[in-house]
Amino acid sequence: MDTSYRELKCKDVVNVTDGRNLGRTCDIVFSFPEGKVFGIVVPGKRGLRFFKNNDLFISLKNVVKIGADVVLVDLKAMRPDRPGGGKRPGGFCPPGEERRDFGEYE
Repeated sequence: MDTSYRELKCKDVVNVTDGRNLGRTCDIVFSFPEGKVFGIVVPGKRGLRFFKNNDLFISLKNVVKIGADVVLVDLKAMRPDRPGGGKRPGGFCPPGEERRDFGEYE
């Protein structure tokens, strides 16, 4: 089944472990020019710190099912009390790859 970003951003993301609604997809992380998808990003909770990035990165291996109305994910392995557990690091770089320079694409 093919799903576009336009369709994906309208679907709620629900954790099957505890039934929490995590929000809707706000971003997709993929490599360029290979086009390999690594996961989705869901906006985190907003608090008094407006400028802090609390977005939650969900790896593609944690996506259980993409349905007609909802994206089911299993986040039992990603606990928020672990350092970096599920939080999207600033300047995300796919696992096992070094950050590349834009000069490579010219």
